[in-house]
Amino acid sequence: MKLEYGVKDKPSFGKLIVFAFQQILAIMAATIAVPSIIGHGMSHAAALFGAGVGTIVYLLFTKFNSPVFLGSSFAFIGSMTTAFAGAVSMSLGYLGIIIGAVFAGLVYAVIAIIVKFAGVKWINKLMPAVVIGPTVAIIGLSLAGNAIGDLFKGSVLTSVTNFVVDSNGIVNTATSLVPVASPYVALICGLVTLFATIIASVYGKKMMKLIPFIIGICAGYAVASIFTIIGNTAGIDALKIIDFSKFANMAWVPEFTFITAFSGNYAFGDVGNFGSYIATIAVAYIPVAFVVFAEHIADHKNLSTIIDQDLLTNPGLSRTLLGDGIGSIAGAFFGGCPNTTYGESVGCVAITKNASVATIFTAAIMCILISFVAPFMTFLATIPSCVMGGVCIALYGFIAVSGLKMIQKVDLNQNKNLFVVSVVLIAGIGGMTLTFGSVTITSVACALILGIITNIVVSAAKDENSSEEEKPTEENITETSESEEIPA
Repeated sequence: MKLEYGVKDKPSFGKLIVFAFQQILAIMAATIAVPSIIGHGMSHAAALFGAGVGTIVYLLFTKFNSPVFLGSSFAFIGSMTTAFAGAVSMSLGYLGIIIGAVFAGLVYAVIAIIVKFAGVKWINKLMPAVVIGPTVAIIGLSLAGNAIGDLFKGSVLTSVTNFVVDSNGIVNTATSLVPVASPYVALICGLVTLFATIIASVYGKKMMKLIPFIIGICAGYAVASIFTIIGNTAGIDALKIIDFSKFANMAWVPEFTFITAFSGNYAFGDVGNFGSYIATIAVAYIPVAFVVFAEHIADHKNLSTIIDQDLLTNPGLSRTLLGDGIGSIAGAFFGGCPNTTYGESVGCVAITKNASVATIFTAAIMCILISFVAPFMTFLATIPSCVMGGVCIALYGFIAVSGLKMIQKVDLNQNKNLFVVSVVLIAGIGGMTLTFGSVTITSVACALILGIITNIVVSAAKDENSSEEEKPTEENITETSESEEIPA
């Protein structure tokens, strides 16, 4: 792929700000979604601040040679929930998630040390293109449901009570929040976003071609705003897409994790149970770190094909692992969420053909700064799900296609290769997950592990030689010669 801006290229200041803002838009939805899911008063602004800090730490460890953005990791949601609950209902809460992030970071540090001395050849042998290609594709495909689901959702929610009768005939109530907007109105906004992004990327000239996501989101937001204004004026709930009420409850200062962790009821909890609590946190975080390690390699191999530079050798896997691990610790210290490499950021690089590390660094700085600008943070929070769904169709699709491109040179006429790719794709698309207590191995990790095992099983098989199979035998030579007509 021919890049508009290479890893070391530095766009002009004005362009740099615009490109960095586009990166923020690409990673923003997922980054602030994690604290929303966890709850417990976790701050969106602090999560964005933590993502910026974590990314800068990563760039420092990789000597600014790897255009990767770190954001809140969905893989640790179960671990963070366990940290808040604690062993025997012990409440260390925020302090627990910082301790957990330290455990996760240490796993990366240990693996980085092993890689430093053992090299990366074993990684390439264990995960060749036939394994890693379909795994990268699964990263995109596994997110497809999220993108399509968001495409039909507005951001104005209402409370709905459902009545459920259990096996004993007792009626229980369950309250949930659902969008009030018509899914078809949301779909229109999402499709406007998608096609504005496509048109800007395909038909755009110069600058427009480099900022398709900004154009797409602005177009979708404008249409959603028109629908919402009409809905509010006419009292039609079906048209209410954007929740403008969020501007009335803006938080002007991020609530950083470390401040809450060492104050009030979250300080030290029940010290007598501290040992068992730490053990619980370790069990919840460490196995998940190994799962995210597999996704770390997949993302970096994918990005390597996009920028035509093997990131596992330059800057080196040991450096990317340390950057990711220490970056996660730093991010959790401020925002609570351990960080991970973001496929959305990789997709943004692929579509815009802008691999400039300067853009990633500027985006990280901007994340830190705008986390203190309440109106801007609120604006980002009001971007409706349907608009982000439209963008994510393109982002996740490019991730999937990037993975498929990695197996272009793999000979799929060989059954041994065909089996490996088939196993990875079906396990991943089928949503194969394994749960052990509070630890869940994601579908991407399961697919990768199963692919590695399958590849090991079939690797000893000889290549099938089609020319030998078609080599004529004495019997069919005779049969052929008898059937041939003798020319007159």
